[in-house]
Parts: sequence; C-alpha cells; structure tokens
Amino acid sequence: MRTLQEMTLQEKLGQRLAAGFQGLEPPKEFLRLIKEYKVGNIILFRRNIQDGPQLKKLCATLRKVVEEETGVTPFITIDQEGGVVTRLPESEVNIPGARAVAATGNPRNAYDMGLLTAQELRSYGVDFDLAPVMDINCNPDNPVIGVRSYGDTPERVAEYGSQMVRGLLDGGVYCSLKHFPGHGDTAVDSHLGLPCIDRSFDELMQRELKPFIAGIEAGAPAVMTTHILFPQIEPEHIPATMSRRIMTGLLREKLGFGGIIISDCMEMDAIKKFYGTVNGVLAAMKAGVDLVFVSQTPALAAEAMQNARRAAENGELDLAELDVSVQRMLEAKAQCAAMQPKTLGDEAACRARAEEVRAASITAVHLPRGGMPALGDNPLFLGCADYRSTIASNGESSGFTFPEEMRRHADKGTALVTDKDPGDAEIAEVVSQAAPHSCIVLGTYNGHILQGQLRLAKALAATGLPMILVALRNPYDLRNMPNHVAALAGWEYTRPLFDALWPVLNGTARPTGKLPLLTLTKAAK
Repeated sequence: MRTLQEMTLQEKLGQRLAAGFQGLEPPKEFLRLIKEYKVGNIILFRRNIQDGPQLKKLCATLRKVVEEETGVTPFITIDQEGGVVTRLPESEVNIPGARAVAATGNPRNAYDMGLLTAQELRSYGVDFDLAPVMDINCNPDNPVIGVRSYGDTPERVAEYGSQMVRGLLDGGVYCSLKHFPGHGDTAVDSHLGLPCIDRSFDELMQRELKPFIAGIEAGAPAVMTTHILFPQIEPEHIPATMSRRIMTGLLREKLGFGGIIISDCMEMDAIKKFYGTVNGVLAAMKAGVDLVFVSQTPALAAEAMQNARRAAENGELDLAELDVSVQRMLEAKAQCAAMQPKTLGDEAACRARAEEVRAASITAVHLPRGGMPALGDNPLFLGCADYRSTIASNGESSGFTFPEEMRRHADKGTALVTDKDPGDAEIAEVVSQAAPHSCIVLGTYNGHILQGQLRLAKALAATGLPMILVALRNPYDLRNMPNHVAALAGWEYTRPLFDALWPVLNGTARPTGKLPLLTLTKAAK
C-alpha cells in the first residue's frame, strides 16, 4: 500500500472522500471520478445490491479499480444497522434493529448481532459498517432515529451500542458510532432540514455524549458526525459536521478520540440546502473530519474534489493537517486489513440466531386482563403497506403487506390494506366491515406521525371487538388505547418479524420482550 510520502496532493485528497453511485455496476462517470480525482472510498446502498454473489463481485471490482488508480485499498462502507436501515436484500441474514435488540433485555444479543453482521459483510467484501447508532431517542417525535436507537436513556444505549461495537470488530469489520454529538432529541430529520439542539457542554456530557464515550472506550475506530446546530457549543450557526469547535475541540481534544472522524452524507438537505455540498465538504475537512461522504452524485463529488484541491493549493486547507488526516486514514485501513475475524457459525446458525433474537424482541406493552385475545374463526387483519418514512430508510417498497402476510399465516379471515394516513371516509368504511369478524389485528407504521392510523385504531377499538394492535416501527403508536386492546411492539416491518409474530398472535408463544423506553407511557388508560 502506498505511503503518505509517495502520494500526490490529489491522491491525499482522494483518501478523504467517499462516494456512491446509482445502479448495480459503477457507471463511467463514477469510474472517471476514481481515475481523475483518486477518490479512495466507496459507500453502497440497497440500489447497488441485487444479491450476495452480485455484491461480492461488485466489491471485488471496486476494490481492484481503486487500488489500481490510487495505490491504496479502499474502505467499502455500508449502512447495515439492522431493522429499518438494512441495505442487504431480504434473501440475506439481516439482523433486527437496535431497539428490537434492546427489547430482548440481553446485551449479549447486541454483541452476537454485531458479530453476525460483520461475518456477513466481510464475506461479500464490505469492510466498514456505518453502525451502531449511539443516539438517545429521548424525543418521541423524532422522525428519523426512533427504533434505530437502543433506547431513551444514556445507560441503555451505551451498554448495547458498546456490545455491537465489540461484535463488529471481533467479526473483522470496521465500525462507526453515529451521529456525534447526538441526533436523538430532535423533531427534524437532518436529511430534510437543519435541526438544533440547544444544550451546554455540561448538559451534553450528562446525556448525549455518554454513549459515544462508552463506544470509544469499547474500541470504536470511527465516529460519524451529525448535521445539527449546537449553538451553545458552536455559536457560528454551522452544524457539527462543519464545526472545528465540535470536531476538533470537543471530539479530539476534550474526549481524546484518536480514530477517524467521518461525516454523514453531505448531500443531505441540512448541508446541501443551507450551505451547499461543495462548500460543506471543504468546511468539514477544515473542521477535522477525516473522511467526507458525497453519497449520491459523482458530479458533486468531482466538484468537491476540485474545490478542495484549490483550497489546498492556496493555503486555505492546511497541508500539515491534511497529512495528519491522510496518515490516520492509511493506518486505519492497515488496521482493518489486519483484523483476525471470529465467526458465529455457518449461515444456518447465523439465521437461527437472528430469528431467536427477533422472536425475543416482541414486547407486550399492554395486555388486557384476560391476556391475548383469541383470533377466533374469522379474524380481520389490516394495516397499511410499508413506505419510505425517511430518506435513511431503504428506497423501495418491500412488495408485501402486514395484513396479507398475517392472513397467509392464519389461512382464514380477511386481509384489508389501508392507506398510510386514512381519512374519515376510509375509517368509516373499514369500521363498517369489522362487525362480522371474531378479532381485529391492526398493524401500525409510524401512526404517531400519520395520525389517521391512530384514529382508525381508536374507531375500531370502539366497536368493542377483541383487538390486537401491533406497532411495526415506533411503539409510541400504542399510547392511550382502551384497556381491552392488546398492544404489542414488533419494531420493524419485515417478513422475518411477521414470521416471529405469528406464534404470539395464535397463542402458541408468549411475547417476552422488555420495553426499553422510559418515555413511553402506559399504552392503555
């Protein structure tokens, strides 16, 4: 691998950028980006992956191209968090998300899920997982973190997130704590806007920073930034990613972090809309971010490289700091390549372990006095199809629905797919169809945001029929339901979850999960 002393200015700058592309194969403009600007790192999304063999071939191709053009092996990165942010296709062994793992009540499960994820990614050629999420989701209205977080207390997030770090590293994959210094207490998605957390350093130390400190102590080699304003820390009205006070002053100097700092995507609206991606990339580099992501548009990545080169040549970007950052990247890549991975077992064992954890995560937030209602001879299964609730989520619909999958499992009753935000007319029509049924099973998906789902739930509950309400993402949907409604948290909208849920619905298994949230009030009043 090429040394720092052997590298040109452009090659050095290329080590500080990660870029992505559309499609299953790298297009010409992306290959040109690597050749002309020596971009040395890749990010992959679901759009780039068809199946395991294709992913393995793609990673091999990308690694060969980058090594030939730069003399340095690339980091091939991916957001494989589990649950709602899962880039591998359904055919692969995908782990439950953070909140589901925490709901099992066993931190060892977080370690095993990290080890499993690393084993799977490494087998395909991906060596850097942009996980775990260390945000404390203490704001129920947070539209983008939610179940991606292990919980709403610093202690729980620190404990489970640190175990995930250890599992990923033991499995031979680099990992990154995110989103520093915290994205949990916002009601704005930084993909779409510019959130603000108005807390002092002492307040951040008491809450937001605790999981990051724990993750760093657990050996996390990277920390990802967040595009959020922290006006008491950075008064210049720039987000954390672009702030030298936060990246260098807080993370490097006060917390003593010696690994690589990476950015969230600089094409998110919090940067693109308010500061411009190209300007944001340079500002992040000057702030102390080692690896900056331009994940969507090769042309923007090229423009950012041109701008960074001009800044380096005219003295705006400090060359000594550039060398320190590049050397840190080279050492990180060497360390990653030298990892001696452990395994969790063969594919069958990994799949069984993921299924075990997912089943253990199903949580009874409230059960009626008589326990789970029986489905009876003619159950009604209903709920909306999944949809892309945030830009962080995968880009395409799953092609299956909760009511149809449950009807398939039951082999009886009725499946009714509703709108994601049903209006009064639809609610009235659905209620009118409920009367002949023996039990109502309603799955919600972010109903606390799309309130039509909750109006539908309460209207159905008012019929007095036995009813089971399943939250298929955030469990805040389960608040304030009548006492006769059984309320379950399932945490994700996936076929594996539906398979695990069915024994609970048919009465052959008990929900054993433990609610990992203090901010969720009793579901029934």
